[in-house]
Amino acid sequence: MNAAPAVVLFDLDGVLAHYAHAPRLRHLAQHCGCRDDEVHAALFESGLENDADLGLYDDGAQVEELARRLGRPVTLEACVEARRASMQADPEVLAIAEAVARRARVAILTNNNLLLQRHLPRICPPLFPLFEDAVYCSAQFRAAKPDPAVFAACLSALGADPGEVLFVDDKAASAEAAVRAGMRGHHFTSARALRLELQRLGLLESAT
Repeated sequence: MNAAPAVVLFDLDGVLAHYAHAPRLRHLAQHCGCRDDEVHAALFESGLENDADLGLYDDGAQVEELARRLGRPVTLEACVEARRASMQADPEVLAIAEAVARRARVAILTNNNLLLQRHLPRICPPLFPLFEDAVYCSAQFRAAKPDPAVFAACLSALGADPGEVLFVDDKAASAEAAVRAGMRGHHFTSARALRLELQRLGLLESAT
């Protein structure tokens, strides 16, 4: 029988937390005095968010570029608060992660930018202190899931061998890519299914 994973690596949005664009756009639009669709165009349609997720901008530069593309002043504080308004920790999955942490290391690997990584304790406080110093993002590695390079870089940062790690992601392509990188992968569809998989792997007690 294979040993239980020594590390469980969780995706963020769609697994540990619920995320929605609309509150983020609304908050930024109110801050800037413009329409939601203008923010959407400047942040998403222009490719700025994708470029930031690939590490082409740090948090300050991302804010400055958003302001330039909108033609309006934007503050870092407003961007942090907008991201905070857009996400909410999933209490059931977070409780699972807390239980797993008694038997294995836990960490986060997310396709996200440095603004989110650097300010995540403010953006989503329930994730801490559980994931303190254990949040890895595509921007720091200049590669995004399902690119195998992001898994190799994250494993190096973790100091873990691929076979020691279970990766949990709500996107099947990313979970499958983790398996191709030598890790174990779980396509997240529900907290119940994740709990059953973790029980099977010996990381959670079975229900009595």
